[in-house]
Amino acid sequence: MGRKKNDPPDRAFMMARVARTERISPTCVRLTLDGVDGLEARGVDHWCRLFFARQGQDVLALPSSTTEIGWYLQYLATPKTRRPWVRAYTMRKVRPDVGEVDIDFVIHAGPDGSIGPAARFALDAQPGDRVGFLDQRVGFTPDHPHDWTLLIGDETALPAIAGICGSLPASARGVAIIEVPTAGDRQEFTAPPGIDITWVARDESPRDHGRPGELALHALTTAALPDGDVHAHAIGESGLATGARRHLVHDRGVPKRHVDFVGYCGHGRAATS
Repeated sequence: MGRKKNDPPDRAFMMARVARTERISPTCVRLTLDGVDGLEARGVDHWCRLFFARQGQDVLALPSSTTEIGWYLQYLATPKTRRPWVRAYTMRKVRPDVGEVDIDFVIHAGPDGSIGPAARFALDAQPGDRVGFLDQRVGFTPDHPHDWTLLIGDETALPAIAGICGSLPASARGVAIIEVPTAGDRQEFTAPPGIDITWVARDESPRDHGRPGELALHALTTAALPDGDVHAHAIGESGLATGARRHLVHDRGVPKRHVDFVGYCGHGRAATS
C-alpha cells in the first residue's frame, strides 16, 4: 500500500526514552519522551503509535517496514512472546529543537478493576524506560468550505481537541464539547476567542451515565449550535463518535461529508494487540 494522505514523508521507527513523568490531573499522566530527533510539529491532532514491551520481554522487537500494511503484517507475524503492545496516541506537544514529545495517558480501570498495558506503563514509567515510536499523520483535515467548527470528545480525545483548537486561525468560530471523569481533569489550552468550550464532568453531573461519552452526547443533542455550514470532528469512545455523527446527520441535517468521526475504543472492551 502506498503512502496515505498526510502521512509523514520520511518516517521511521524510533526508540524513544522516558525523560519525565507528571501527573497533570486525577486521571491523566503525561510522559515526556526524548530521542525523537527529526520529528516535525504538525499541529492539530498529529498522532503516533507507541510500542510497549510485554511483561517478560527483554528486547522490544519493532517492525522494519513503515508502510501501514507492511508494519502491521510484520507485527502479526511476530510470535506473541516477542510481539509488543501497540497503542495510538495524539501528541500533546512536540519540541523539535530538543527532540521531545509529550504524550498524555488516561488512567482508567476496566469493569474488573484492571488497567491496560499502556496505562500501566505510564504509571510505572521511570526516566530511561524505552518505548517504540512511529510517527503517523493528522486526522483533522476539512476538505470543504465551512463557517464554523464543532469538536466533541471525551477524556481520550482531549489532546486531539486541544491540538486542533491551538491550530485553528484566530478568526475561527465554533463549539467544543469535552467530557472528563472529574472536574479536576479540565485542562487549560489555547483556543481562538470564537470557540465556545463546554466542559462536562461526570462527577458533577446529576444525570445517570452508563459509559463515557454519554454526557457529552446529551450536551450535543441539547445544544443551540451556530448557523451556517459546519465541519464536525467527533472523537473518543466509539458510542460517542458514532452517536454524534448519527445525531448531526439525521437530526440536524448536516451532510455526511461534513462530519468526521473516530471511535478510539469501546467501553468495557480492552484492545487485544
